Amino acid sequence: MENLKKIEQAFDVLSIVGKTPMIKIRKIHAKLETTNPSGSVKDRMADYMVKKAEQRGELKKGSRIIEVTSGNTGIAFSMISAIKGYKFTAVMPEHMSVERIKMIKAFGADVVLTPKKEDMNGAIRKYNELVRKYPNAWLPNQFENQDNIEAHELGLGKEIIAQFKGRIDAFVAGIGTGGTLLGVARALKKEFPNAKIIGVEPAESAVLSGGKPGMHKIQGIGEGFIPKLVKDNMNMIDEVIAIKSSDAINMRKKLAEENGIFVGISSGANLLAAIKARERYENVITVLPDRGERYLSGN
Repeated sequence: MENLKKIEQAFDVLSIVGKTPMIKIRKIHAKLETTNPSGSVKDRMADYMVKKAEQRGELKKGSRIIEVTSGNTGIAFSMISAIKGYKFTAVMPEHMSVERIKMIKAFGADVVLTPKKEDMNGAIRKYNELVRKYPNAWLPNQFENQDNIEAHELGLGKEIIAQFKGRIDAFVAGIGTGGTLLGVARALKKEFPNAKIIGVEPAESAVLSGGKPGMHKIQGIGEGFIPKLVKDNMNMIDEVIAIKSSDAINMRKKLAEENGIFVGISSGANLLAAIKARERYENVITVLPDRGERYLSGN
């Protein structure tokens, strides 16, 4: 009993953010971000950004946080807000999975939904309205905040280098805000200057490849516009691979049925793109961003 008390006192939920395992699947090494406390890679960004804001004196107990999100960022911020005593409001398009919406509400946060046809741009417009309504709210601004990139450079990127213990030829990740891809890119380029940085986007909304925004089912990436973080750092991205929603969904299904790995749709997209990259590069790393439970209503 004494030992159990010591264990309980030594850890809190946020102490287990990061430090995720790396697995090998179909000759690809992948970081299994499902083991983060709220179930996605976004815990890294949200935890880091909140800590930096606290250090700058921008957040105090009882502060309101408002963010536009496709789901996982909202879940991460709602979890952290529950732990730290903040009020969180998530603004998101109504066609995001019902599980994501319910998870955010389960942490005691508010959810404001915007019309499906307006996609993420409509959510951003609603977000701007709320910012005017709550002028003292803290705004993470994940699409522009440099702390987003830094979180993954110091966390995910360094972990990948430490765990792989060898030359890394390419890193592949979906582009939502761009934080994951760009943060890992910064870390990798310091150790492996020749490593290729490969983004992933939905084929139905391939704006980074010069296409038009469109509806797709790979939630978390392909927001229909090019975020400022990405625009400002396009020189760091060597290539973008477009993946069809149907192919990403099928790969996600195969991962569960054939490998016992139950992950989200963007994980299927990332793995497919990584397999394509493996045709040209030997040591390819990717990330499996979130758990599969939050997409069951879409099956």
